[in-house]
Amino acid sequence: MELEKNTLTVRPIEAAIVTILLMGILGYLIIGVQVVPHIAIMTGIALLLTYGAVKKVGFSELEQAMVDGIKPGLGAVMIFFFIGMLISSWMASGTIPTFIYLSVELVTGKFYYAIVFVVTAIIGLCIGSSLTTAATIGVGFIGASIALDISPAITAGAIISGAFFGDKMSPLSDTTTLAASVADTDLFEHIKDMAWTTVPAFIISFFVYLFLSPKTTSESIQKIDAIKGTLLDQNLVHWYSIIPFIILAVLALKKVSVIATLFAGTISALIISFWVNNSLGFKGILELLYSGYKSNSGITEVDSMLSRGGIESMMFSISIILLALSMGGLLFKLGIVPALISVVQRILNRVSLLVCSAAGMAVAVNFIIGEQYLSILLPGNAFKENFEKAGLKPKHLSRVLEDAGTVVNPLVPWGVCGVFLSTVLGVSVTEYALFALFCLLSPLITLFYGFTGISLPKTKKL
Repeated sequence: MELEKNTLTVRPIEAAIVTILLMGILGYLIIGVQVVPHIAIMTGIALLLTYGAVKKVGFSELEQAMVDGIKPGLGAVMIFFFIGMLISSWMASGTIPTFIYLSVELVTGKFYYAIVFVVTAIIGLCIGSSLTTAATIGVGFIGASIALDISPAITAGAIISGAFFGDKMSPLSDTTTLAASVADTDLFEHIKDMAWTTVPAFIISFFVYLFLSPKTTSESIQKIDAIKGTLLDQNLVHWYSIIPFIILAVLALKKVSVIATLFAGTISALIISFWVNNSLGFKGILELLYSGYKSNSGITEVDSMLSRGGIESMMFSISIILLALSMGGLLFKLGIVPALISVVQRILNRVSLLVCSAAGMAVAVNFIIGEQYLSILLPGNAFKENFEKAGLKPKHLSRVLEDAGTVVNPLVPWGVCGVFLSTVLGVSVTEYALFALFCLLSPLITLFYGFTGISLPKTKKL
C-alpha cells in the first residue's frame, strides 16, 4: 500500500507528542471553538507541513503524500455522489416521503427510539450498507422526529446504531468482508463469532432506547395527522413509490456493485417521479439530481423534512473527507503512524494487552486518519502474527477489528462516516455520539472479553 512508504524514521515518543498535539488542536477547534471541520483539519495539515519542513522533507514529497492519502477514499467519494442523487430522486418519487408517512404512524406507540433502532437494524442487515440505510429510511425517521418535536439527536443515535448493527452482521457488507479477509478467516465464521459481542450490545441498546422513548401526547397525535395530511395532499405517498427501495434491496442481496445498485435505485425513482411530480418537467427532474429536492408545501415542518439530497449537498462532506485523508497521508509519510504501531507491538506480553492494543489501534486510526477501511487494514496486518502466536484464532482478530474499527468511525467528527451521517441526517456528530449506543458499547464489550477471556480459547504465553 502506498501509504506505508514513509520518508522519516521517528522515535515513538516524538510520534506520540505530535499525535497528541494534533488531536488536541482538532478536538479544541471542532468541539471547543466549534469551527467548521475544514478549518480544523487545514490547521492540522499546516502543523504537519511545518513539522515536515523542520525535518527537511521536500515539499514535493509532502504534496505527493497528501495525494497518496486521498486515493483510498476516492471510491467513497463516488458513492457519496450517487447517494446524493439517490436521496433527491427518492424525495421526488415519494419513496422517502412514504417512509416518513409510515414512520409517523409508529410514533403513536411508546417505543419510538427502540422501533427506529430495530427497523434500521433489519434494513441494514438486508442491504449490507449502514450509509445507504441511514440515507434512506434514516432520513425518514429523522424527518418525523423533527416534525414531532422528538429529539433528533437520540433518533440519529438509534438510526446509526441500528444501521451499523446491520452493516456489521451482514454478509453483504464490505467492511465485514474486509475484516474477515484481512484476518484470513471464513466470512460466516467471522459473523458467527461477532455474535459474542454484537448480541449483548444490541440487547443493551434496545432496552436503553425503550427507556428513552417518549410517551404519546395528544399534541403529537395532532401533528401526526397534520403531517400525514400534508404528505397526501402533496401526492407523495404511494405503494409504488416503494419500488426503488425494493430494487435497491434485491440488487444488494445479489451482491451487485454498490454504484450500480445506487444507480438503479436512482433511475427507477426518476421514472416514478414523472408520475408523482409531473409539474417539475423533464428538466426540473434532472436538475434536482444536483441541487436536491425542494418542497413547497407551505408547512415548515414538512418542507424541512423533504428539502434534501442532490450532489450539491454532498460537497461539504466530500471536501472534509478529502482533507482528512490528505492529513492521513502526511502522517504516514512523516513516519508518525508506523512509529506508533511499532511501539505498541513491542509491549505485548499478555492476551489482554494484545486485544486491547489491537482495539486501541483500530480506534486510534479512526481518530487520527478518519478512514474506516484503514482502521481495519492497519491493525489487522500489524497484529495478525501476534494473535497467532498467542493461540488466538483469526476470527478473534476479525471480531476485534469490527468492534473497534467499523463501528467507531461514525463517532469521529472528521471521519468518513461521521461527516456523511451528520450531513444526510442534519445532526452533528457531537450531538448524536452519546446516543449511538451500539457503536459505543461494541468496543467496550470486546475489551471486557479480552480482559476476562470470555469467548477466547486458552492461550499460550506471549
